[in-house]
Amino acid sequence: MTATDQTNLGMPTVADGVLLTDVAAQKVKALLDGEGRDDLALRVAVQPGGCSGLRYQLFFDERNLEGDVVKDFGGVNVVTDRMSAPYLMGASIDFVDTIEKQGFTIDNPNATGSCACGDSFH
Repeated sequence: MTATDQTNLGMPTVADGVLLTDVAAQKVKALLDGEGRDDLALRVAVQPGGCSGLRYQLFFDERNLEGDVVKDFGGVNVVTDRMSAPYLMGASIDFVDTIEKQGFTIDNPNATGSCACGDSFH
């Protein structure tokens, strides 16, 4: 199945290994619209830290760093730096809004373990 086929079925498409669901893309777009800026992208990074060794970072960024991979998901640019890309290969970013939890979630097949709070992985 090609990325185009996946998009047509409502499934996320691949951004050099990172997947952004339609729901997450819509939420990011709404947040960006609220900022009133069209020069920001969602940067997804992996940083040392957390109780399991590595932690995710998602934030809006206007910078273009050497080696960045930029992909478009429904009008939302998702940026991954070249050091984080291997850790995020195949990771899926979604947005949940339930009575128990609200926020972005990351399902990463590369994580061999995580902390109890889900903020870090190894």
